[in-house]
Amino acid sequence: MILCIESVLAEAALDTVRGELVGATFESGRRTAGWAAQSVKNNLQLPGADAAHARITQIVVDAMSTHEIVVAAALPRAFRPPLVSRYEIGMGYGMHVDDAVMGSPPMRTDLSYTVFISGPSDYDGGELVLDMPEGEHSYKLEAGSVVLYPSTTLHRVDPVSRGVRNVVVGWIQSLVADPRLREALFDLYRARRQVFEREGKSETFDLLSKTHSNLLRAFCAP
Repeated sequence: MILCIESVLAEAALDTVRGELVGATFESGRRTAGWAAQSVKNNLQLPGADAAHARITQIVVDAMSTHEIVVAAALPRAFRPPLVSRYEIGMGYGMHVDDAVMGSPPMRTDLSYTVFISGPSDYDGGELVLDMPEGEHSYKLEAGSVVLYPSTTLHRVDPVSRGVRNVVVGWIQSLVADPRLREALFDLYRARRQVFEREGKSETFDLLSKTHSNLLRAFCAP
């Protein structure tokens, strides 16, 4: 399941993040890449020790962890501290898959996300490309929007040919490890919302709510 979610970062939060990036000093992104990904990773990242990094990532995690659609789709158990990445002209990130386990203590990565800080008119190229069974899908969203996708997905970032691409990328461990169950639970969430909008708190809504809650009890692993 791949979701494109608009306006996860509100305009004020986006302005704050962009202000933090003005004059920031970046380092090579290869420092956080695994031994295989180092050969295809060519970008810049804000050092984790930089005070601006802590402020930016806190804004992003706060927005992600309180956004209704993100929470319903991902069922987050934990968020891995994100990376603040920059792609300048000629920079890209070749095909790779994210590490299955990250950090200490170790955290399983179930879902990956990209928060777009730059808008599509700010740069050419730089598309996030996901390699799916039915073919490749490219994503280049408005600033403040998010692509949320399974961490099992092969993906790349095409080289930037004009401008600068600023993004925040991160990972989520879900309460539900099985992506099929997560999708089914998200479908039930959406069905509940649609029934409520159409009928209010009806008998059908109550039955869907009961089923959704009981499945969460059965499959969530806190």
